[in-house]
Amino acid sequence: MGSFSIWHWLIVLLIVVLVFGTKKLKNIGSDLGGAVKGFKDGVRDGSTAPADPAQQVTANKSADANTVDVEAKQKS
Repeated sequence: MGSFSIWHWLIVLLIVVLVFGTKKLKNIGSDLGGAVKGFKDGVRDGSTAPADPAQQVTANKSADANTVDVEAKQKS
């Protein structure tokens, strides 16, 4: 009772194809594959060691030449 035979799974597959159609199942499969690929790429990119944080800060400061550095003063 706990396991299903191959015939049960084939009948379920046939019903799913009849309900959703092959085109929609193809779209779902390609979307799922794209999501898995994106996840793997994200994990692979995240595993590389980041550069020195001090170098990142100086690179950001040089890129923001129009930014004005101000300091807020409290009223007495």
